[in-house]
Amino acid sequence: MSVRLHPHAQARMAERGTTEAEVTATVEQGERFPAKFGRTGFRRNFPFAGTWRGRTYATKQVEVYAVQEGGGWLAITLIVRYIGATENRS
Repeated sequence: MSVRLHPHAQARMAERGTTEAEVTATVEQGERFPAKFGRTGFRRNFPFAGTWRGRTYATKQVEVYAVQEGGGWLAITLIVRYIGATENRS
């Protein structure tokens, strides 16, 4: 299955801390759910164990909102949630 990125989704990736590989994996292997405006949502959790904006998180959850186009998907936008925050002790 092919996954293409709309320019809006590409811009959101850098802002929200995800990669094209994670977006593709979310569409290909994530949980599928209906979304507004005839779109389809995909959700997947990734082990993170990293720092985002000064806090350490255990998990990164990526949600992709896409439309079917031809034989593949066009990712319109995405949301990233960081889960399991811990205090940084420096």
